[in-house]
Amino acid sequence: MEALEIARWQFGITTVYHFMMVPLTIGLGLVVAVMQTIWYRTGKAEYLRMTKFWGKLFLINFIMGVATGIVQEFQFGMAWSEYSRFVGDIFGAPLALESLLAFFVESTFLGLWIFGWKQLKPAIHLACLWIAVVGSVFSAYFIIVANSWMQHPVGAEIINGRPVMTDAWAVFTNNTALVAFPHTLMGALAVAGGFLLGIAWYHLWRRRKDGIDTIGPDGKVIPGEAPIAGRDRTDYNVWIRSLRIGAVVAMISFAGTALTGDLQGKLMFEQQPMKMAAAEAACHDGTGFSVLSVGNLGSKNCDDITAVIEVPGILSFLAKGDFTTEVKGVNSLLDQYKADYGTHLPDNPIYGERAGAEIQYVPVMEVTYWGFRMMIGFGGLAAMAALVALWLTRKGTVPASPWLMRLAVLGILAPFGANAAGWIFTEMGRQPFVVAPNPDLNGIDQVFMFTAAAVSPGVSAGELLTSLIVLAAVYGALLVVEVKLLVKYIRGGVVSAMPELVQAPADENEDGTPGPGGTAKPADDVLAFAY
Repeated sequence: MEALEIARWQFGITTVYHFMMVPLTIGLGLVVAVMQTIWYRTGKAEYLRMTKFWGKLFLINFIMGVATGIVQEFQFGMAWSEYSRFVGDIFGAPLALESLLAFFVESTFLGLWIFGWKQLKPAIHLACLWIAVVGSVFSAYFIIVANSWMQHPVGAEIINGRPVMTDAWAVFTNNTALVAFPHTLMGALAVAGGFLLGIAWYHLWRRRKDGIDTIGPDGKVIPGEAPIAGRDRTDYNVWIRSLRIGAVVAMISFAGTALTGDLQGKLMFEQQPMKMAAAEAACHDGTGFSVLSVGNLGSKNCDDITAVIEVPGILSFLAKGDFTTEVKGVNSLLDQYKADYGTHLPDNPIYGERAGAEIQYVPVMEVTYWGFRMMIGFGGLAAMAALVALWLTRKGTVPASPWLMRLAVLGILAPFGANAAGWIFTEMGRQPFVVAPNPDLNGIDQVFMFTAAAVSPGVSAGELLTSLIVLAAVYGALLVVEVKLLVKYIRGGVVSAMPELVQAPADENEDGTPGPGGTAKPADDVLAFAY
């Protein structure tokens, strides 16, 4: 393997790994903030328990996300120095703002939230969480601004061989970013919804299995109490409300991803037509959408690809909003790309041994075609599961079947899979460009960069392979740590996040405030473990 290929594997593996934590952090953070807001407004004990339980899982994921995210910026200088030089003038502003929000606003106010349960007034404590969560949302926006400029460069012109920002407003309001951001946010909420649904289902099933909750003659649940700390009727309310919140969030977010995804797809047909043609295996001009194609999807000319199931007009609708406009296929676009950008890489030292090599304008169609369908399929599966969950729990609890419980827990992975498939499709489909050109512009002054020119020239394949192996080993160890922590606190239930439930006297409220006729002792700050 050459250095370029190893560098791409390295960045791909670490980025996808890191991104598995990003949507859960954003989505779960928003949900926890809403839960604490409801507790602040109503004073209901179940919402305090929900805030602390889901808040602990949110913190575990947040910490791992920060630890793995730092590596991404190091890789720009280590493996992609030519890319960093090329985009540095553009990326400086959004990445600086992202860092300020991630490492100052988010960390500061999240720290105040972690340690401020007793020290801060409830309203101020709640505000700290909202500021941290909103900061993470803005942080995500600035990252998407940077990524969207790679997909659709705007607000810049080439000066001395490098793009220089000429219009900051155009960069920060790039239409690609404005559409990708809500799509990403909806995807994050889908992950959070599936996470709540699967875990809450597990705990409701455990209550049935342990005989705490029973079913009455009318088929409705009769919540019970066990002589164990935290396994009371309030515990039941925690899980049934978490499940229903998760299911509703999952369905709403899927509708949101579908609407924003349609807008995003129409932009891609304009800005990166080859990516979308490859995603549909649309080898020839036409209007039909391929639901299933067979053959060698990696073929350069698509001659041996056959559409087994095709829906007429749908491709035109995805691209243009009608059912009749013919959309260019891979073969037509290939000739156009070769005419605009050449058939071979320039004979330039920056390309090293790759100088003069033939340019492969068609991305790996197995990745784009199936990645696009996995994104939609996993998302739709999660939304359907949420709808089924609401129906099956309409009488107040989950079925007693252990297989359904395992399926619900396994279903947590579906929205993660949809998010990962979407990003892999987005990044892999842009090849062979690391900064994609705007197809509506012509001439040598276009802002674009071939991936082959982006890798660091002074880094050998051996060095990159070593760093890839080391990072994979470290990330593998971190994965074990995170999964063990999550499993431990998930199985422990609310008591794992609120040990004061075991220690507090009967006349003390769950938050350490005096109950009727009692004097409270301060509750332990159980979220402090995170730091």
